[in-house]
Amino acid sequence: MNRKTRVIVVDDSALVRSLLSEIINRQTDMECIGTANDPLIAREMIRELNPDVITLDVEMPRMDGIDFLGRLMRLRPMPVLMISTLTERGAEVTMKALELGAVDFVAKPRVGVANGLNELATEIVDKIRVAAVARVHRTLTAAAPASAARTSQPAQSAQAAPAPMLGRLSTEKIIAIGASTGGTEAIREVLTHLPADCPAIVITQHMPPGFTTSFAARLNGLCQMKVKEAEHGERILPGHAYIAPGGKHFSINRSGANYVAVVDDTPPVNRHRPSVEVLFRSVAACAGRNAVGVMLTGMGADGAAAMREMKLAGSYNYVQDEASCIVFGMPREAIAHGAADEVLPLTQIAPAMLAHLRSNPSHYRI
Repeated sequence: MNRKTRVIVVDDSALVRSLLSEIINRQTDMECIGTANDPLIAREMIRELNPDVITLDVEMPRMDGIDFLGRLMRLRPMPVLMISTLTERGAEVTMKALELGAVDFVAKPRVGVANGLNELATEIVDKIRVAAVARVHRTLTAAAPASAARTSQPAQSAQAAPAPMLGRLSTEKIIAIGASTGGTEAIREVLTHLPADCPAIVITQHMPPGFTTSFAARLNGLCQMKVKEAEHGERILPGHAYIAPGGKHFSINRSGANYVAVVDDTPPVNRHRPSVEVLFRSVAACAGRNAVGVMLTGMGADGAAAMREMKLAGSYNYVQDEASCIVFGMPREAIAHGAADEVLPLTQIAPAMLAHLRSNPSHYRI
């Protein structure tokens, strides 16, 4: 019989602890082995019970959840699923938690908590399952960039050194990036090493409504190009990165010689909205050999088939390697579909992409 995933729930709300415990214990492959109402109790419980995963609230007595997470990932790294309230501050704090090493998060409702958490039960247990198999590494300091810690690379400053400019490139060139679990920090690692004059970048990261605004704002403060949420109908410009708004599909279309953003709420694809499949398929159709594709860490197969379509249309594709992924599902599927031109560690993707753009100008229409 397979061993159950052992989970500790850390939340200052007795109701939330009870609800999460019940949701977890209904599953045949996991069990809640303890609950704690503050991080200091949780710390002793973790030492004693050695759980596989913990769920962690943000605002708690005696020690803030973010402070606790930073110490935990520095001293005893383990898979953590954040339980974040869907507020503007909650979104900002969630981005910090992912930077510190949390595997993923669930946005709990501000009101109607009982009904809300029960409606989120499938998402919660699915993310616990993903967390249980995620690769989590020790952070070097409480503020160390998560990507550096997770890939066992030396810690870097939050702002990367300016990347050399690319010079004149065709405005038809476009970079398409897809990611899911672990993707926020993987995307940061790639974007912060690209220059201000890079081709337009279009990104789908699996994320619910309410969180992509903070994600885009955080990246905009770290990157040399401008980073923003995509808006329906806007022109896709070089030197800009556009992120799919949470809960909506993002694709591109042509308007004369220009790319334009298409943002809609059509049904989920591969159970996701936004879906990488939707974005990559549109890039294959509209950009063809002018495109570069990048598949980063994530669970499942979303985008793999469409990345193959991109390759058949002439794009050059990079896939993150297993050792540097938090979860190798989406990259593995892209490789299995024959979509990858190069499989590289996360820290090598941006340099390789820039070298490719500089050395293969004939690959693109000028």
